[in-house]
Amino acid sequence: MASIGHVAVGMAAARSYARPTESTPALLTRMAAWSALSLLPDADVIGYYLGVRYADAFGHRGATHSFVFCVGLAGVLALMAASVRGPGWRLAAYLTIVLVSHPLLDVLTDGGLGCALYWPFETRRHFAPWRPIPVAPIGIGFFSERGMRVALVELLQFLPLFGYALWPRRRRT
Repeated sequence: MASIGHVAVGMAAARSYARPTESTPALLTRMAAWSALSLLPDADVIGYYLGVRYADAFGHRGATHSFVFCVGLAGVLALMAASVRGPGWRLAAYLTIVLVSHPLLDVLTDGGLGCALYWPFETRRHFAPWRPIPVAPIGIGFFSERGMRVALVELLQFLPLFGYALWPRRRRT
């Protein structure tokens, strides 16, 4: 996956979560933050530089792509936000949905080793039976002809989410 879909999920979540009176600059900032959150499970690519192999438990699409990790991180972030603003079940739900969407989208890709959805209870990697999202080349290879083709396909696949996120808002009076 070229991560375009993850960004689309973050932007759509920000749009859905925002108050109707929120300013456009504030909404765009929120979209950037939610998009970064939706990309967070891919922080495991740092392991490449530390000698962690792709197929290891903490390799790419391993532990950080598990439901335990995503739900746990959402819980920690919700508790941190609650210490500032008070309890927020709506925020906790949004955090969980955005984080869990990452491995669920990744299992729909046509490459890699799959995702360790049930880590630490199971180390097996999973794919969905239907895999319509092409996997993008990693690193500098992304800027190849193939990488650009994958990015274009993914942009078209997630166009409805981008459209929702960027559609002009009506202000409530």
